Amino acid sequence: MKNFTVYLILFFFLLVSKVLGQETFESKAREIANKIERVTKEEKEALKQEVEAVNVQLSEGKITKEQADKRKNELAEARAVIIEEKVTLAQNELNDLVQQKVDGKIKEEDKEHTYTFRWNSKEWRNDTIHREKRTTSQFVFAAGLNSTMVDGKLQDSEYGFIGSHFYEWGLTYNSRLMKNDNILHAKYGLSLMYNNIRPTDNRSFVVNGDQTDLVTNPIHLKESRFRNVYLVAPVHLEFDFSKDGHNGEERYFRTHKGFRMGFGGYAGINVKSKQILKYEDNDLKATEKTKGDFNVNNFIYGLSSYIGYGETSLYIKYDLNPLFKDNPVEENNISLGVRFDFN
Repeated sequence: MKNFTVYLILFFFLLVSKVLGQETFESKAREIANKIERVTKEEKEALKQEVEAVNVQLSEGKITKEQADKRKNELAEARAVIIEEKVTLAQNELNDLVQQKVDGKIKEEDKEHTYTFRWNSKEWRNDTIHREKRTTSQFVFAAGLNSTMVDGKLQDSEYGFIGSHFYEWGLTYNSRLMKNDNILHAKYGLSLMYNNIRPTDNRSFVVNGDQTDLVTNPIHLKESRFRNVYLVAPVHLEFDFSKDGHNGEERYFRTHKGFRMGFGGYAGINVKSKQILKYEDNDLKATEKTKGDFNVNNFIYGLSSYIGYGETSLYIKYDLNPLFKDNPVEENNISLGVRFDFN
């Protein structure tokens, strides 16, 4: 448990440092854009003050209207030359920045941004290249039916398959593995899994030393449910067949926009086990909740796979280790449902 917590903390800080430690093409381009905007604003303000001084001279009769108009045009042309020189320097910086991005020295950006600057009738324009980030993040939600298997056979007579269910919430990161190809991705993250099973025939679990037995309850039960909650780290190799997008002649990669399938597994720890029994006692409705380890395995690991289109896919997962530690019959949890990966 202690080692897993340490690894979890290290994983978190690695993700944070990855996000905070990279300077993007967009941030540098925006810095140059702000510089150009600042230059034009400052020069505009300076020209405004110079024109006001000329208007004062005109109002005081020191110069004629023709002289005032001529002087204003001269001042405007002079400021335009200054702006053009300063903007040229900034554009040279931008050209160097684009070359660095082409050489792969700067992180690609995921959105299209256009910066437009005008001075009188002149316009300077720069469009950043539109690309998907190489690593994206998704919120994961999955839900479906849950049961156990023994020697490859589904235990549908032991547990109500329709009444049993599972849920999963998590955050995943999706990293494109190849620079110039979008087919392969590594998908990894953290999830919270809820696995529920509902025993049939008025039965419930009873701890018997190192074993946990499923026995008939002497009380008539309205509901019998056994829940286990796990914190897991899923890892999948994902094949994403999303078609590339195009921004003019420039190609960019997209994810979760086409057919997808993933193969992998998960490993983690049990954070809570609880049995919930509902029944009537002298015409009073009662709910009994019992928390404990129930001899459930503290660790969990298994295989999982999904296949679908866009953000929605069919999802199956299977625990490779048994639900209970020392029961003579090894029951392995299996889940089948629908999974959503929201960008």
